[in-house]
Amino acid sequence: MSTVSTVRIGTRASVLAKTQSELVAAMLRERLGLETELVEVLTHGDRTQATGTPISALPDSGTGVFVSALRDALLRGEVDVAVHSLKDLPTAAPEGIALAAVPTREDPRDVVVARDGLTLGELPVGARVGTGSPRRVAQLHALGLGLDVVGVRGNVDTRIAKVRSGEYDAVLLARAGLARIGRLEEVTEVLDPLQVLPAPGQGALAVECRADDALADALTALDDRASRAAVEAERAVLATLEGGCSAPIGALAELVEGEDGEELWVRAVALSRDGGLSVRMSATGAPDDAAGLGARLAKEMLADGAAELDAGPAGPAAHQDAATDPATDRVHDA
Repeated sequence: MSTVSTVRIGTRASVLAKTQSELVAAMLRERLGLETELVEVLTHGDRTQATGTPISALPDSGTGVFVSALRDALLRGEVDVAVHSLKDLPTAAPEGIALAAVPTREDPRDVVVARDGLTLGELPVGARVGTGSPRRVAQLHALGLGLDVVGVRGNVDTRIAKVRSGEYDAVLLARAGLARIGRLEEVTEVLDPLQVLPAPGQGALAVECRADDALADALTALDDRASRAAVEAERAVLATLEGGCSAPIGALAELVEGEDGEELWVRAVALSRDGGLSVRMSATGAPDDAAGLGARLAKEMLADGAAELDAGPAGPAAHQDAATDPATDRVHDA
């Protein structure tokens, strides 16, 4: 166990980030009897949000813009634990930091917040739909609804206000973020993953600590086996596709009951930026081989043409979703 009397939890300053960190803090108090303190850390993503810089203009398409400052604070010993939206995490393993726990995941699906209580299918041709995620943009175009998909950044209030004011007809958000901040009443449609697959890791939290801290062992009490298996498979899909593909990527894994016991079912899609081309596959396998299952599925997708999909002029998109998901108080998702 860590020698500190109070566990310092590093968090971004946004309402959603602090809400998520407080969920982890409550688990530490209730399950481990530990005292907790939230420590706010300003991230690069927050600074670019304040200046209005598009994520696509950042190096590596914004990969890790909400993560690195929290990890630096961990390594400097300024905080003992860092809480992230798991889909914000770069797929490369960080040196000296352990992913100690993946708590029970929220519903990972995307949702619509539209004027007049409308669903996507009820919006007229040419309706303006806001999202900053290339993954969502491509899948919206693939639905063939004739929507005018436009970019957007800003906190959840700002984004929903654009709908209320009539500037946009709808925005797409992550359900998990709205659920955590008590805003589900704003949702006019929950999107079926058959239509729009979420980002890898969407809806899950990541609890990190220093790898050499004895606190890491205690934090396993916060881990949810099914949630961890699912996100490990999804992140393996993303990591493998990133090696040979820069197209927008969606993935969702679920633990289901098969004929011979528990199985992990993984679905994934890689799309051209305009949604006109896609490679969509699924696979099932053993939950204890989640990463292997995801990697094998992604390799099959690459062999089936995912590597040839046109990512468009803005460059790699795989992690843009992590940095621009709108169901937050600032930029990323839940």
